[in-house]
Amino acid sequence: MHETPCPFAMWRAFPPYRAGMGYEERQIEVAELETGMYVCRLDRSWEGTPFPLQGFLLQDEDQFAWLRAHCCSVHIDIERGRAPRERRRPDTVAPETLLGSVRHENSPFDAALPGARRAHETASQLAARILDDVRAGHKLAWNDVEAAAAPIVESVLRNADTLLWVHALQRRGAYAYGHAIHCSALAAAFGRHLGLPAALLVDLAAGGLLLDVGKARIDEGLLLHPGPLDAAQTQEVRGHVALGQRMLEDAGQHAPAVLDMLRTHHERWDGSGYPLGLQGTAIPLFGRMAGLVDSFDAMTSVRPYAKTLARHEALQEIYRARDSLYQGELVEQFIGCLGVYPTGSLVELSTGEVAVVMAQNTARRLRPLVMLLTGPDKRLRGGFLPLDLMAQPDDGPDCIRIAHPLPVGAFGLDPAELYL
Repeated sequence: MHETPCPFAMWRAFPPYRAGMGYEERQIEVAELETGMYVCRLDRSWEGTPFPLQGFLLQDEDQFAWLRAHCCSVHIDIERGRAPRERRRPDTVAPETLLGSVRHENSPFDAALPGARRAHETASQLAARILDDVRAGHKLAWNDVEAAAAPIVESVLRNADTLLWVHALQRRGAYAYGHAIHCSALAAAFGRHLGLPAALLVDLAAGGLLLDVGKARIDEGLLLHPGPLDAAQTQEVRGHVALGQRMLEDAGQHAPAVLDMLRTHHERWDGSGYPLGLQGTAIPLFGRMAGLVDSFDAMTSVRPYAKTLARHEALQEIYRARDSLYQGELVEQFIGCLGVYPTGSLVELSTGEVAVVMAQNTARRLRPLVMLLTGPDKRLRGGFLPLDLMAQPDDGPDCIRIAHPLPVGAFGLDPAELYL
């Protein structure tokens, strides 16, 4: 069944309009729905839904749960039900005032996984097209950026772990494409964790996608240089920040969050970053967030000039740089978002078995959902089995827990090669 993409690629005030005789519609995000509202249109086909075609009155939690799992926004009839509360555009207020303003609910992992796979495939194809077009000298296609960001946010709103899990299982290809997709997903997931509104998550996803778009206009041989760069080469690579900002402006886009991310994602809390040497809160919030996202993905990616770190090692590296390179409070929130053992991490269990982390248990971070890959002898299992460590007893001989995380490629294992 075809599903239309999430419709709010940029924030709109959604003024009321007359959609016909006798009723007045407004489009709102699913997170803003309240009991007593009358839903008259979805952002997908009514086919296969449990609701009548003429619309329905929101009355119970089952209705809310279904909408959160399958829709990004809906239209409500404010003459037949409750009207939405007044709200302000996110881009007209300081971003810090919006932290924690929305509580996002999770859909079950299995239910959200198919949508995550579709979102990743769509976004990957569009990211490749965006970067290839820019590399060929064409203007940045903002419509493609929106079309890539929207399904990423839709997937993250349903369940952030599913998209990070899908990405972890992808075979490693060109760094530029993978970096763009993962930074987009990480930025949206981080914004979700911080309780930001869905419309801002779309901007964060778009900004994450474009962080390094300026590098598409820099000689690839320089970007893949295996050793240290001289002063002139370093300056040329750092020029990708200004190039990306100029591309965005040439495309006629001035979304504050996206611009902040592109121009300040290499600034650092202690003033040691570039291009402006901004320090502390002089770096916009979204730039500080983008710096964490960009650093984490770069550390955990395959690059010719640096060692690939395991996800837990990258978080440790970032934690050690708290209050110097990165804002300490934001580092703690970033680790809270990804978990002690981030999705995609290889771990060894107390049984000696090796597993890969599939999803976080927010109530107990040390007990994620994992997929068993080997037996205690470290040989691959005949069939891979999920194991929810949250369901294990608290102690005793039958308690299975994570003994310790493992480095990249431990015991010759690469989850992307196992067709999980």
